Amino acid sequence: MNRAPERGRSAPPADRYRRGARRTSAEPLAAAWEPEGTGRPQRPRGPGGVKRLVSHYGWRIYAIPVLVVLTALVVLDTVQPKTPAGGTDSAAETPVKPPEPPATEVQGQKPQLNLPTAELPPGPDFSQDGVGTFKAVAGSSARVGEANAPKFRKYSIAIEDGVRPVDYNDDAAAFGRTVEGFLSDPRSWIGTKTVALQRVEANQNPDFTIILTTTKTTHAICGKEIPFETSCWDKDTRRVIINVARWVRGAQAYGRDLAGYRNYVINHEVGHALGNGHAACPENGAPAPVMMQQTFGVANDFVAKLNAGLDVVPADGKVCTTNAFPAG
Repeated sequence: MNRAPERGRSAPPADRYRRGARRTSAEPLAAAWEPEGTGRPQRPRGPGGVKRLVSHYGWRIYAIPVLVVLTALVVLDTVQPKTPAGGTDSAAETPVKPPEPPATEVQGQKPQLNLPTAELPPGPDFSQDGVGTFKAVAGSSARVGEANAPKFRKYSIAIEDGVRPVDYNDDAAAFGRTVEGFLSDPRSWIGTKTVALQRVEANQNPDFTIILTTTKTTHAICGKEIPFETSCWDKDTRRVIINVARWVRGAQAYGRDLAGYRNYVINHEVGHALGNGHAACPENGAPAPVMMQQTFGVANDFVAKLNAGLDVVPADGKVCTTNAFPAG
């Protein structure tokens, strides 16, 4: 149905805005605002603004703000932290890394054990850095001890590469003879009549090897759970590890008796190689058992505190005297 003409104007030709009809040069390049057959009066066309955009782009002008809103929602969803499924706190799933502590060269503090007798005595320097390889000390001996002793053990002697000769008086052979002499003493393990010993060469299949080692290697083999210099028996490698720090300086409990301490530490660690565990001071003033940890002291209270209750030594107040021999 044709629309009525606007007041004051002549009616336009009926097919002026019909789709597909040829336009004159005076006609606009845009389509009419209202499609044919709507029955509503035609709105005047302005020179610009939103109507002009709509007239130019049609339905696409309405899609633009929708796309802008959707894009903004996607970006917001991307940058916003996700909450894990199941309601788990995201902080629990992604722990925050604590800040790095400042670099420091301050040595870690020893536990406050208050064990003055466990500290290494003052004295000369000793070898600290070795290379972890060992040089056998040549030498052998006859079997010593009871012929029918239940245990017969062969041992060899070695020194770690890196131990300075001054730490064993510049004489490896003399070091070997010293150790051999301690174990051949009738007050040593052979005096218990349960053990027989023999020094052999390193290539003669010894049951264990006694090795003088640097502190660095001692720590690597024996561990540093006890924060004082010590020696140990390494069962896996069948090595008696003698810490050169203690060989050079001894122990507080032995005072100036360095030879006595050296005798003790050989007998104590070889005692472990023979299957013996630690022991406590039995009575006040009695000689300490050789298997007591005399390197740290001869008071049960001190040794019990050092081992944090994990050993056989009770904190009963008993104090012994030093003793280097298992059969003295």
